[in-house]
Amino acid sequence: MAACPSCGEANPARARFCLACGTPLTESAVAREMRKTVTIVFTDLTDSTPLGEQLDAETYRRVLSRYFIEVSRVLERHGGTVEKFIGDAVMAVFGIPILREDDALRAARAASELREALASLNEELRAEYGIELGVRTGVNTGEVVAGDPGEGQAFAAGEAVAVAQRLESSASPGEILIGEQTHRLVRDAVLVEPVEPLTLKGKSQPVQAWRLLGVVSGAPAFARRLDAPMVGRERELNELRTAFEDTVSRPACGLISVVGPAGIGKSRLVKELLATVRDEASVLVGRCLPYGEGITYWPLRDLVREAAGELTQARIEDLLEGEPDAERIASRVAGAIGITGTAGAPEETMWAVRRLLEHIARERPLIVAFDDLQWAERTFLDLIEYLVGWSRDAPILIVCLARPDLLDRHPSWLAATPSATSVALEPLSPPEAEALLELLRGETKLSPQLLTRIKDAAEGNPLFVEQMLAMLTENGTTATDLAIPPTIHALLAARLDRLEPEERAVIERASVIGKEFWRGAIAELTPEDERKLAGARLMTLTRKEFIEPSRSIFPQEDGFRFRHILIRDAAYLGVPKETRAQLHERYAGWLERAAGERASELDEILGYHLEQAFRNRQELGAVGVGDHELAGRAGERLGAAGRRAIALRGDVSGAANLISRAVSLLPSEHPLRRELLTELGSALMRTGDFSERVDDVLGEALAAAAAAGDKRLELRTLIEREFFRAYAGSDDPSETIPAVAARAIPLLEELGDDLGLAKAWWLNSEIDLRAGRWGARAASLERALEHARRAGDLREAATYVSLLALSLVYGPTPAPEAIQRCERLLDDAQDDRSQEAGVRTALAALHAMQGDFERARELWERARAIYEEFALRHRRAVRSLVPAAIDLLAGDPDEAVRELRWGYEALEQMGEKGARSTLAAYLADALCAQGQYDEAKRFSEISEEIAASEDLVTQIVWRGARAKVLARRGEADRAESLAREAVGLVEQTDFLDLQASALLALADVLAASGRSGEAPALIELARGIYERKGNLVGAQNAAGLPAATLES
Repeated sequence: MAACPSCGEANPARARFCLACGTPLTESAVAREMRKTVTIVFTDLTDSTPLGEQLDAETYRRVLSRYFIEVSRVLERHGGTVEKFIGDAVMAVFGIPILREDDALRAARAASELREALASLNEELRAEYGIELGVRTGVNTGEVVAGDPGEGQAFAAGEAVAVAQRLESSASPGEILIGEQTHRLVRDAVLVEPVEPLTLKGKSQPVQAWRLLGVVSGAPAFARRLDAPMVGRERELNELRTAFEDTVSRPACGLISVVGPAGIGKSRLVKELLATVRDEASVLVGRCLPYGEGITYWPLRDLVREAAGELTQARIEDLLEGEPDAERIASRVAGAIGITGTAGAPEETMWAVRRLLEHIARERPLIVAFDDLQWAERTFLDLIEYLVGWSRDAPILIVCLARPDLLDRHPSWLAATPSATSVALEPLSPPEAEALLELLRGETKLSPQLLTRIKDAAEGNPLFVEQMLAMLTENGTTATDLAIPPTIHALLAARLDRLEPEERAVIERASVIGKEFWRGAIAELTPEDERKLAGARLMTLTRKEFIEPSRSIFPQEDGFRFRHILIRDAAYLGVPKETRAQLHERYAGWLERAAGERASELDEILGYHLEQAFRNRQELGAVGVGDHELAGRAGERLGAAGRRAIALRGDVSGAANLISRAVSLLPSEHPLRRELLTELGSALMRTGDFSERVDDVLGEALAAAAAAGDKRLELRTLIEREFFRAYAGSDDPSETIPAVAARAIPLLEELGDDLGLAKAWWLNSEIDLRAGRWGARAASLERALEHARRAGDLREAATYVSLLALSLVYGPTPAPEAIQRCERLLDDAQDDRSQEAGVRTALAALHAMQGDFERARELWERARAIYEEFALRHRRAVRSLVPAAIDLLAGDPDEAVRELRWGYEALEQMGEKGARSTLAAYLADALCAQGQYDEAKRFSEISEEIAASEDLVTQIVWRGARAKVLARRGEADRAESLAREAVGLVEQTDFLDLQASALLALADVLAASGRSGEAPALIELARGIYERKGNLVGAQNAAGLPAATLES
């Protein structure tokens, strides 16, 4: 509840004005909540009740007090916030009030150190009271909602807290259990062993946990992949190399900084530099730590350990052999890094460090690299500036690696060293990122679509590429939800948390809008009394490299965009859902006003924001009466966008997604919902979905249309359901398709529904397709095309053009004539990619018949690219028959088998049976050409089992393939019988190529059975049929068969 600053009235969190007096409630008046991913440590005493009985109450209280003090000291030293004491238990949160990228590792370190600290405390308690304390600890990472710590509301609430407590209660005395996400964030820095999945109260599924055995000192939370070859960065590497050469030539102390965001490749670049100069220079590397005691000169400690071998004053003196003041230098250095405990004044330390490095550099040039300089304390930065300014006559190059945060924390850094240079690392270019992705994935198989999604999401950041690959490998490479890996989210969320509250509020509003946003939209989402500062805060966020200017689609509006989409995602995840809902709804209103008459072009964006406003309230269980109206508006926008996706772009996959979301938002009685249900069923089938979901959708659509008395929609839905049942194999279409088509066509003519008639004539052509009557199918498709054009539905017309082109391939039209007609159809396609793909597929088959395999393969590759671009999975799979036919004509059965196998498996995954039975038959025949008769038999049996009885094409092909197999197994009579059945069936068709191949199959069977006398006549008959079709390659191949067949 938010208190009104004027009257004190308590208002609900979503109220923007006081419900009592109407005073605007600014964000400062509304308690600011945040969603955060934090790590919780829950630790509790074991067997404390018997201990209470054993000790006097005062003694027991003193013991507990010492225990709580020690626990709090350890937790807070590592950055934890002790939230509360519950009986004997202590709960601490790492990430409140401020997130850090290593919160999970800090928590693990604290839990491990707590175990050690308790052992020390127990020694004292045994000596004083003869008792010991036992503890068990749970550590878990997850999302919580936290209040504004500035208002004293830092308490964390969420399932992650409960899981941490359950892990603690499941642990044995002295044991630390860590949860799954914590393990992901620290796994390269800890020693653990898995425990059996835990059944925890309140969790529906067992929870994976690990027993924490120890934490590796100095190890990062997750190891980087620095072993892969470096990609790109040639210019930056040359700059570093030049800086080194300048240092050697002077000689003097030089300074070059490599600056870039986390994961951009700073360490990898410097590693490459050091590898190239190992034979020319000494190399020392130090790393700044983000927290801890005595860390001011920690990087110097790393340098001394590497140079001297051990951290002792004597070894430092050995290193300085022959140097005047060696003992004094060693003493000051040893004191600074904590060896002797007698640190000198800062100026003495600087002098000693300079003399040490100069001594090393006089033997050979020295490169000193300091990593993570953004964590350095001001004293250490002063040391670096001193070295650069005062070191003489020794070639020393200091290379500093830092994030841009360094200049935010220390704006004056480098101001006193004008000779210093810097290298700013930008993201890898798209080709470089793609090359890195290929190197890192190694043998891991990923689909082209998934590779593209990784590349797009990573936006050139090598660490992001690496972590996304690691997450996919861990979760399974078929994962479709490419979420932010926990490691990357921790980095980005911590960076966002370092923003000032006002800057954070602006970037959160921008995150609700999307990757691109506009100044006016930000102002709309900002409380009125703060709007005048919104522009300045956008400029600050630009300077801090969270966002950057972008082209604006709105006149007189400055455009911006996030520098990285994952920054946007991380910012959005931090916004409470009620705030998200308000901002999405307000932004939709602004966008609608800003777009004006063009608002309909933005239906998808408007629908998305209205949808998110409703969904966020729905997830909170806070849906009001007005929110249902909001859902309806969202559904209308998304439905319109889905229809446009098909009409303008032919994007059936995108349309299915949009229409599905629209249907789920619209109320059941909405007229648009009835129509969208039918369109959803159609779109899903075109994407290759033949699951029960489609049957359910069309069944609901049919019932809704009938209940509303909408005859036109009812007939259209009947047609779509018939298509589904024909291809899903749920009914025998030989009876139902003619009945539905015969009923629908006259009724739709009465209604004057040209689009419905187009679909009805298409359905009517399906029986001819199965019967191999391609001339009749073409005639029905011509009728369908005519009605689609009358209806003005160019996308539907494109479908019929594609199918008509393929009818020319398989029907009696000679190939040269069919090519000419298809070329005209291709010219008519213009910008319709779907129609272009279908016609190119047909042309590929026709040119292969003419022997132009190069042209055929070029046409097919362009068609295939379109199918994949528009996610036309079903068409792509079914039309694998065409490239396979090209390969067989070209004498490459191996490639034909590969293509047909792919198509078959794709259809199997879709749950489709109609076309799959055909592909199984053709695959069996190709396997025969390959000599794989056992597998050919198996696929012929699959085809026989799932093929519809009236599907003559499939019945003919599987019989021919099975006959070839049986002939080679010595079952001559059965083989001949099947082959002659196939010849008898094919005579009922006008499928000339199939007629010829059935005759050749019979000739093959007779020859393989030792009865080759009839074979030459059959082959000659087949050759003549091929010539009638204009299949020159088929005719030529047949002409060369008689001698070979007789010989076999």
